[in-house]
Amino acid sequence: MPWSGLDRDQLYALLRVRSEVFVVEQDCVYQDLDDKDRLSLHLWMESKEQPASQGGPVLAYTRLLPAGVSYPDEVSIGRVVTAQDVRRGGFGKELMRRSLDEVHQAWPGMPVRISAQQYLERFYADFGFVVQGASYLEDGIPHVAMTRSAGPA
Repeated sequence: MPWSGLDRDQLYALLRVRSEVFVVEQDCVYQDLDDKDRLSLHLWMESKEQPASQGGPVLAYTRLLPAGVSYPDEVSIGRVVTAQDVRRGGFGKELMRRSLDEVHQAWPGMPVRISAQQYLERFYADFGFVVQGASYLEDGIPHVAMTRSAGPA
């Protein structure tokens, strides 16, 4: 969903899960609100019983960024997060599949680049991402650049 389509309860739920995981759980102080959200497509999974628009939690989330926002010639998938209490339930894998499908529909023929937490390298490799270069620290956490050629998931 584009930024303009989010209602305030959805936006609150998206920002809440990002903060719960990236800031609190991972003890990482960083500027989450980086002016890229307005240029992104937002994709998430929520409870059918209580959707985010009704105050329910977001179970998993990604934001999809067009080329030129994070990387000059590549689309990006970022802020990939699964709520702690639903991990190992398949939500992250399903959302990544949907994210790649959405990227392919929104920006056909474009390669994808991500900045992946290093411990998730295998997770992303299962979706066709390949490590590019050496690991690096981003916000105090080891990361690797990974790319995926254009095409559906």
